[in-house]
Amino acid sequence: MNTHSLSSRGNRAVANWILIGVGMLLIQVVLGGITRLTGSGLSITEWNVVTGALPPLSEHKWMEEFDKYRQTPQYYLLNSGFTLQDFKFIFFWEWFHRFWARLIGVVFVVGFVYLVAKKYLKKEMWMPLLILFLFGALQGAIGWIMVASGLTGDATYVKPTRLALHFIFALGLICYAFWFALQLRIEENKKIVHPGLRKYTWWLIALLFVQLVFGALMAGHKAATVAPTWPTINGSWVPQGMFRESPLLLNFFENRITIHFFHRGLAYLLLILIVIYFFRTRAVPAASYVYGTAALMPLVLVLLQVLLGVLTILTSPGIVPNHWATFEWMAQLHQVTGMLLLLSLIAMLYLTRVHASFRSAA
Repeated sequence: MNTHSLSSRGNRAVANWILIGVGMLLIQVVLGGITRLTGSGLSITEWNVVTGALPPLSEHKWMEEFDKYRQTPQYYLLNSGFTLQDFKFIFFWEWFHRFWARLIGVVFVVGFVYLVAKKYLKKEMWMPLLILFLFGALQGAIGWIMVASGLTGDATYVKPTRLALHFIFALGLICYAFWFALQLRIEENKKIVHPGLRKYTWWLIALLFVQLVFGALMAGHKAATVAPTWPTINGSWVPQGMFRESPLLLNFFENRITIHFFHRGLAYLLLILIVIYFFRTRAVPAASYVYGTAALMPLVLVLLQVLLGVLTILTSPGIVPNHWATFEWMAQLHQVTGMLLLLSLIAMLYLTRVHASFRSAA
């Protein structure tokens, strides 16, 4: 077997390993959404990285965990009528969310050892992998800081700003891993030189990140219920009370109607810009990746994302605490579609470049 063939096989193996990680990270965010929507995030009051890997295995251990939960503000302010069975339900989702995070770590370590043994890891791969590892560890720490914010005072849920931070860091980790996998799977000669399209893609990604921050704040503040109407916001296009908080900047983090308004507005702006973006991609060579599925996916996903957003808002009056129903389905699908939209734009960014490479120019 020649060196080039071995290198190609190694790149594919590493890329597949990273893509498995991307898939597991996406599932982890979905599990985080389920944990939030079921009100389960504060059911485990300690961060035991090793000993917390297993759930309670006896009735005595279950009662110990339940007693710890009964010391939290969420219990005595919101769930004081909980039975042990109710507690087991919310405990499961938080435990499974943490278990899946541990499993991602195991897959990373086992895959790393296997790829080292097969001599598939090149010298230039080590730094991106180290960054991924450190990024993942930081994300776990941020998750605990988020949970801790809901265990003191009169908090019944985690702080929305910390929820948003946890979510955005997760997206950053997923995007970085996905980019690394694309570098290994798609050769340079498959990209197209299109500075204008690349710049447009950067702007869309930046705008989408802001939109996803507002989405996380919407979730943390449960702001869908503040205006469960469409197309207007409680009968108005520009609702009152958007800037009642002082200082002004606080409205963008704490004022539910302000968060709701900007989340909707950015959704419409993204929809318009991505429609324009799609038609701009029609000018690139038909044989390129950019012309085909890669360019179509952002359009399809943004249309679906707006539809799911509208349905999430309209079904929000049907929310019942600790009960999974239509709103929860819509909200979860809305979040998943947003993440896939982001990855579709990351792929488009990778497939475009400002200048031709030296090899292409030759």
